[in-house]
Amino acid sequence: MANSAALLHSLLPSTASTPRLRHRASPAPPAGLFCRRRSTLPARPMATAAVADASAPPGLNEGIAGLYDESSGLWESIWGEHMHHGFYDPGQAADMSDHRRAQIRMVEEALAFAAVPDDPANKPKMIVDVGCGIGGSSRYLAKKYGAQCRGITLSPVQAERGNALAAAQGLSDKASFQVADALDQPFPDGQFDLVWSMESGEHMPNKKKFVGELARVAAPGAPIIIVTWCHRNLAPSEDSLKPDELNLLKKICDAYYLPDWCSPNDYVKIAESLSLEDIKTADWSENVAPFWPAVIQSALTWKGFTSLLTSGWKTIKGALVMPLMIQGYKKGLIKFTIITCRKPQATIEGEETPIASPA
Repeated sequence: MANSAALLHSLLPSTASTPRLRHRASPAPPAGLFCRRRSTLPARPMATAAVADASAPPGLNEGIAGLYDESSGLWESIWGEHMHHGFYDPGQAADMSDHRRAQIRMVEEALAFAAVPDDPANKPKMIVDVGCGIGGSSRYLAKKYGAQCRGITLSPVQAERGNALAAAQGLSDKASFQVADALDQPFPDGQFDLVWSMESGEHMPNKKKFVGELARVAAPGAPIIIVTWCHRNLAPSEDSLKPDELNLLKKICDAYYLPDWCSPNDYVKIAESLSLEDIKTADWSENVAPFWPAVIQSALTWKGFTSLLTSGWKTIKGALVMPLMIQGYKKGLIKFTIITCRKPQATIEGEETPIASPA
């Protein structure tokens, strides 16, 4: 075991100091953390705007579900119920005791950025959590607003655990979770007055259909919040990322069951094409800078390391991809992005402004 520990430590970067990252999206804990399977998806070139109309490669949903079925318990045991990045002040030095508070702060910062009201008359009453993990955001929002929250995930293990935690916290009447596809949500049009997606967009093979479904289930005037991993915006002279950038992202995708990435500008264009309003984006890459080094550090604790060994070599290989995320952030390739917008209000009393059908 000592030799294995030395090998793992030699492959992971030092966490003695936190690198200043230029970097959102996933999975969720960072997508695919401690995954036990290597992706069997066929290799294909990565695109930019074209990704919006891509179809799901065979086996993608099954791969994502299996990945989180296997990794969610390990994540929860170390990091708790919020399976997403934390939000930090730029340049902040953080120790392990800070990170769970930073995950809560991520939720609050996203709500503030979208100007979600919290006064009794206008606060959200019906919320959907798309790509809910084990329901940390849903339960937090249910308690904050007294709202009804519905979470969907591809992972049966996550849905079951989310419902168990809701029961344990006395929230069974407020928060519930089910297995469903974000691209084909089991909800009627206009049901939710807050639509929430925290680090699940990176798993979506058809970004336009993803945003279109978020808009479909949103009530008129409802805010839509997407926090996700993106690649950098292309320069006017570029028609694709550079070969070394594509290669780095492909390695991450192979480990974490991700389809093609897109840029923040791609999300803006999609939102505009769907006639969504008040579209805003921000790059929070510097605000999540301490997170991935902390995840790596947690893997090097006795609890994290023994859990990795118990999970097997494929799980360790998933953990070993984490330094590539840090590399992507430092290169300015990976951008941790928030995109918010609103569904238009009804133009005629009793009528809802139509949302274009997603491709």
